[in-house]
Amino acid sequence: MAYEGWNQSIGEGCMNETQTPAYVAEHAAEITVTVLYFARLREALGRSSEQVRLAGGRPTVGSLRAQLRGRGGAWEAELAADKPVRAAVNQDMAQNDTALADADEVAFFPPVTGG
Repeated sequence: MAYEGWNQSIGEGCMNETQTPAYVAEHAAEITVTVLYFARLREALGRSSEQVRLAGGRPTVGSLRAQLRGRGGAWEAELAADKPVRAAVNQDMAQNDTALADADEVAFFPPVTGG
């Protein structure tokens, strides 16, 4: 019968895209990341680290930075889009479009020069 395989897969509880672990994680209500601040950022923002909650969906380094800028004052000035600030996620250099996951560690620091 043409429908035999289809019926069997339904009976075995086949998954669709809305049930996969990746889909569930991507659409979770929120995530929490640890944010570390170094050098002038630590001084200007008055803290070396904090836990930050981000809305679900597809949070990125850029969306985190924008959320922090939304606090205004020194946050807006130090994390402005035109300010040279580098980021790392779990100790790997990251770009604004780097995706974040729950429990990630995000570090922000100014570029360094040396000689």
